[in-house]
Amino acid sequence: MALYALGDTHLAIGKDKPMDVFGPVWENHTEKLRQGFSKLNDDDLCVLCGDLSWGMGLEDTLEDFLFLNSLPGRKIILKGNHDYWWSTAAKARRFFADHGIDTIEILNNNSFVYGDFSLCGTRGWFYEEETGGAHDKKIMLREIGRLKTSLESAQTERKLVFLHYPPLYMSYRCDEILQLLREHKVEICCYGHIHGRGCRTAFNGMRDGCEFRLVSADYIGFEPVLLIP
Repeated sequence: MALYALGDTHLAIGKDKPMDVFGPVWENHTEKLRQGFSKLNDDDLCVLCGDLSWGMGLEDTLEDFLFLNSLPGRKIILKGNHDYWWSTAAKARRFFADHGIDTIEILNNNSFVYGDFSLCGTRGWFYEEETGGAHDKKIMLREIGRLKTSLESAQTERKLVFLHYPPLYMSYRCDEILQLLREHKVEICCYGHIHGRGCRTAFNGMRDGCEFRLVSADYIGFEPVLLIP
């Protein structure tokens, strides 16, 4: 059993949402994901770091989640900024159960145990990039609270964190999230959201004892990144 991560599948199966408008790397990306996941075994686990489906409501996502469900391995998902279908985790869980989607679990105000590690996380937020003022501050505080809840629910000493938004990007720093990573001695923090030219300036490496990894699907060739063999 191995642990992997991948972000930003941006699925739109059966919908008029061609991803190749974002560059040739996205051409036929659903098939690229199928090929990338072919290296996983059914008992492996992959954390999907948000921006899963372009569906505007849960019913619009059915084909996308049936596709993810058909891929090898178990999956843990978290919310991204383009997951407009997401209302509550409870509704998503009921939707999955009603449609026989049985390989997908949700990371939201909770954590999962994987061997010696607890898998924690939340969406995060780019507070300085947004223009909503007090509204954006409220969202950021809520995301910080969710990460704190997730980390405090951990059942093991060793922890990994999965976000959608990077807590570090060029001159941007989310000090509150970085502080939580330090306090809980998080060993690896995976994130997505960054694409195209932005990947060149994404932070990959060690900071304060934590290894940061960009796992956006286009950046990693649509093949899940191995974290723990």
